Amino acid sequence: MKRSTRKHTNPDLGVLAGQVLFSVQKELFTTLAQQGHPDLRPQHGAVLAYLDEQGTRATDLATMSGQHKQVIGTLIDELETLGYVTRQPDPTDRRAKLIVPTERGLDEMTRSDAIVAAIEQRHAQTLGQDTYDAFKHAFQHIARNQRAWNKTP
Repeated sequence: MKRSTRKHTNPDLGVLAGQVLFSVQKELFTTLAQQGHPDLRPQHGAVLAYLDEQGTRATDLATMSGQHKQVIGTLIDELETLGYVTRQPDPTDRRAKLIVPTERGLDEMTRSDAIVAAIEQRHAQTLGQDTYDAFKHAFQHIARNQRAWNKTP
């Protein structure tokens, strides 16, 4: 049976989204490694990308990232061992813990923001700012609609 070349010549949304995700992750984590964070993996982004500087509950990280609480718990354990986060009591609910970035975590967050901003700027220069802004707006709309199919936040 001959394999169709349709996906190679006209990739669907899933293929395109995957290509962008994996390429951005590779550039981000390669650059982070060069800037002093060689121990991070793309999976850690499920925590670090959603972490607030003042701290975030693990359940909120799971919701925002779309990952299971157990996966987030494992990633938090790894990041705590690597020195990126600590668990601290939540001042609004003493039964809960906040995941709070350490100085190392804050450094990673600052560098990560700058790397992603540079990636976005490069694409905006290639496409033109107005076209890139329209693309990003449309892509955000698609992401919201796609998550809504099963009411995932």
